[in-house]
Amino acid sequence: MKKIVTLIIILGAFTSMAQTGNKNADALFDKMWYVEAGKGYENAIKKGDTSRMTLERAGDSYYFNTQMQEANKWYAQLVAEYPNEVSPKYLFRYAQTLEGIQNYPLAKKWMKKFAEQGTNDTRAKHFLQSDVTIDDLLALEPQFTLQNLSINSVYSDFAPMYYMDMLIYATATDSSYFHTRKYGWNNQPFLNLHIGRINPVQTDVTFLEKFSKDINTKYHEACVAFSPDEKTIYFTRNNYEGKLKKDGNGVNHLKLYSATAEEKDGKIKWGDIKELPFNSDNYSVGQPAVSKDGTKLYFVSDMPGTIGETDIFVVDILEDGNYGQPKNLGETINTTGREMFPYVTDRALYFATDGYLGLGGLDVFETIITDGVFQKPINLGAPLNSSMDDFAYIVNEETNKGFVCSNRKSGKGDDDIYSFERTPIVCKQVIKGTVSEELTGERIAGATVVLYDDNGVEKDRTITQMNGEYIFSAVIGCSTGYFVKAAKQGYKTTNKSVITGSTTGETVVPLGISHELIVKENGLLKIKIGIIYFDLDKSYIRNDATIELNKVVLLMNEYPDMVIKIESHTDSRGRDEYNLQLSDRRAKATRDYIISQGITPERIESATGYGETQLINGCSNGVPCTAVQHEMNRRSEFIILKM
Repeated sequence: MKKIVTLIIILGAFTSMAQTGNKNADALFDKMWYVEAGKGYENAIKKGDTSRMTLERAGDSYYFNTQMQEANKWYAQLVAEYPNEVSPKYLFRYAQTLEGIQNYPLAKKWMKKFAEQGTNDTRAKHFLQSDVTIDDLLALEPQFTLQNLSINSVYSDFAPMYYMDMLIYATATDSSYFHTRKYGWNNQPFLNLHIGRINPVQTDVTFLEKFSKDINTKYHEACVAFSPDEKTIYFTRNNYEGKLKKDGNGVNHLKLYSATAEEKDGKIKWGDIKELPFNSDNYSVGQPAVSKDGTKLYFVSDMPGTIGETDIFVVDILEDGNYGQPKNLGETINTTGREMFPYVTDRALYFATDGYLGLGGLDVFETIITDGVFQKPINLGAPLNSSMDDFAYIVNEETNKGFVCSNRKSGKGDDDIYSFERTPIVCKQVIKGTVSEELTGERIAGATVVLYDDNGVEKDRTITQMNGEYIFSAVIGCSTGYFVKAAKQGYKTTNKSVITGSTTGETVVPLGISHELIVKENGLLKIKIGIIYFDLDKSYIRNDATIELNKVVLLMNEYPDMVIKIESHTDSRGRDEYNLQLSDRRAKATRDYIISQGITPERIESATGYGETQLINGCSNGVPCTAVQHEMNRRSEFIILKM
């Protein structure tokens, strides 16, 4: 793709007119005749010229033609001999060639170096901030099956687009409308548009005819799009009006053209060919895509306002046939690298880029459109993407079938077109987590954890391990509501609602449960047991009281760091001073009993009687109250000071 389609805009060669000491090779390079230029630089290197510029251009000559093995050889020598002088751009290219030869471990190392040095490069920012690694991309579950098409040749075949029930595509196979001419970039014939028939199962395409003499010229035509009614075509062509037009640096740029279908004698002719108004002799515009409602035209350009080497732009198609002002899609989509080959549906934008982490060269990305806003681009993974260039993705989202282009080594020659079928990954989630004591954070073993769907139907259950962890064996849906219940004898049951993640993975649900004897009242933690009864005017511990106090002992044994204080209270009946002394004797008797059961004295900070000084209702002296109301004030409280 870097060979032919970079006519559709690689600027690395355009922006630097610096020269090495090899005039012939430089002249070829500046004309973008990279095949011959590469040979020239290799000869110069053999003769001893290993200057930085010569090594850069030797690598570039092969890099621009996606000959990654050869490009890697010269870039490797470049970074070895000039470790402190290599620009971030060449660190990036070296890393890409390492991906191209599938040396991913070394590619990660050099991509990291690029990210650290390329501080003004959005690709570096994306790499540093990405939560996805090359290993993650390689581990993605495959979604695609690919098949090489019959129409492919040893030359470049790419840029498919649907037209009626057929496929328009660009090819360098045959330029017999005109004298066969060679394009110096890659020594192949110039591109023309052909049309092919798609077989009923959408897996192969057979050649029908050359697309249109009205559109094809002796130079490049490629990358088309159609209006929804297919009466208007948008196509990419060299800046050509009888002869090639060039800018002040001698570069021939690309332009977008439109044409209108005219039916004559039962055949469609394309007339009223005209340039789009935002073309220029000084920059390139190409690779059109039209929204499904026909109101927006997406395209690729290096026009002023471009973030990187090439960006994707959009322009409104007005009802009167005119156009609005082109707008850059912004940094959600575009990077300082190359964004190319947009294709848009009602739900997503697909495009190729080398500006985000990929498997090598250009990779195909998908960005979902939500309420008109582009979401974060997602790499579609192997086998759709490879270590080489993968691009020009189009799809029928009703059938999940489409076409994509690649120059991977398993193809027939240069760029090839592949049919594909996408089997969307079934989004799967696993719910796991921990169960902990809510107050102390201590992990709880042996708790029963149950998973229910939103209708209350049990889906799975499990028991927490010694470290309090649990995981459900049931594989469940993404973006779905569930609730999880944790229970253990002696603890209060807890429930938590959860919505699982939107992508395949794990949803972590931590659960906190608290002991059934521990409550929080008025900001204080207390041990809640039954009423401790004492005989009239007595403070010794009765047998029925020991049953309740033994619960305190068991709880303190369960929480060996727990420290408490004991407070005893009476109702208002009887003399105030007597009640104070009685409650204090009862508090201390309670303390002594707990200590007698093996609890160390220092874990009970105090045992104090408060008589009737802390009534919890209005039943004070002289106030008529029922027996039940008085009983509320007769209480012993076990306040937790430390867990």
